[in-house]
Amino acid sequence: MEQAQPRGAGAAYIIVTCLFFAWGFITSLVDPLVAAVKGIFSLSDVEAQLSASAFFIAYGVMSFPAAALLSRRKAVPSILIALGLMVAGCMIMLFAANIAQYPLVLLGLFVLASGITILQVAANPLAAALGRPERSHFRLTFSQSFNSLGTFIGPYLGAVLFLKDLEVKEGTVVTQAVRATSLAGIDRAFFWIAALIVVIAALIWAGRKVIADAAPTAPAQVRGVGATFREALGSRWALLGGLAIFLYVGAEVAIGTQMALFLNSDGIWAIPLQDAGKLVSFYWGGALVGRLIGSALLTRVRAPVLLAACTGIACAMCLYVAAVGGVTAGYVALSIGLFNSIMFPLIFTIALERSTASDEATSGFLCFSIVGGAAIPPLVGLVSQSTSYVTAFVVPALCYAALCAFALAARRASAGLHSEPAAATIH
Repeated sequence: MEQAQPRGAGAAYIIVTCLFFAWGFITSLVDPLVAAVKGIFSLSDVEAQLSASAFFIAYGVMSFPAAALLSRRKAVPSILIALGLMVAGCMIMLFAANIAQYPLVLLGLFVLASGITILQVAANPLAAALGRPERSHFRLTFSQSFNSLGTFIGPYLGAVLFLKDLEVKEGTVVTQAVRATSLAGIDRAFFWIAALIVVIAALIWAGRKVIADAAPTAPAQVRGVGATFREALGSRWALLGGLAIFLYVGAEVAIGTQMALFLNSDGIWAIPLQDAGKLVSFYWGGALVGRLIGSALLTRVRAPVLLAACTGIACAMCLYVAAVGGVTAGYVALSIGLFNSIMFPLIFTIALERSTASDEATSGFLCFSIVGGAAIPPLVGLVSQSTSYVTAFVVPALCYAALCAFALAARRASAGLHSEPAAATIH
């Protein structure tokens, strides 16, 4: 029997979807920021990639505390706490830009991402559950489309603000005037982000009753961090889903954070760094287009089949870039975002459906696994530093190959109780 849509679920879903836009916009600013700090602070590729590591390591530190918080406080209070942490991270970034200290930049990114981690643990399963269970793939993928809209806008604005007249090629001297301009751009960006977060927090507060009434309910199950972690480890599909998220996020972030440097290099397009940074928007814009197309395809194609196709194509594209290089490799690299588009929401919902652990524990472990964005970019930076930005695409190619294997395994495995209407709840 088909379960009726909860009253007010549509309005609650719209409010929650605003959060996806916000964290997509903020996360994508890391891409131009990596290129900016490389020039501002005269860093190596590996050192510059520590900006991505500081941001994404927060998922490894905060995801299980976030899941425990969600089981105690439920969705709306957890989201408001997350937004408060994000404002604090923006304030640290403002201070770091004003005194020009890279370690403080790393701290600010960590605090900001800690808030985003709590937001994701609460909002991803909430978006999937606000409506009929059989449409959970569609809802989460559609919400992720707004996340992609944020990631499309973020790199362009970041390039305009952070990379004006900045160059990082060997032998280039960064003047004090250029350095000051880039730092001022970082200051302005995070001031307005803090203001945006405050507005969203006010919107969530105003709509708190609508969200609480529409969200599915279940008997309270308050768990500590250790118990939540152990529960997730007891589920094979929570573990496989976690590994898949680790590899996917690591590959996507590594490509995005090095894209401007890749396009700026002499072997590819050799264009000014700011222009290259603006073009990173097309990488994330492909994800926006792909998620809109993917939302439609999911009404006709099974999720594991679509995931296998996209991961296989992305792997082939990375291998093309690594093997061929040249001008065409730039176009191929930017197009990878189109096939990245549906990977996160499909991995997430595939794991939730098949996991024998609770939604909080599974969601917490999946968000914990976003720490792949901290581990793989420095590895790619090490490869590019030792060889070239072109050769470094071999690393994400290996990640996509493993993701294709995950999708094929999911196609053979039946979904568990979480795909049934009675179990499609947020505890």
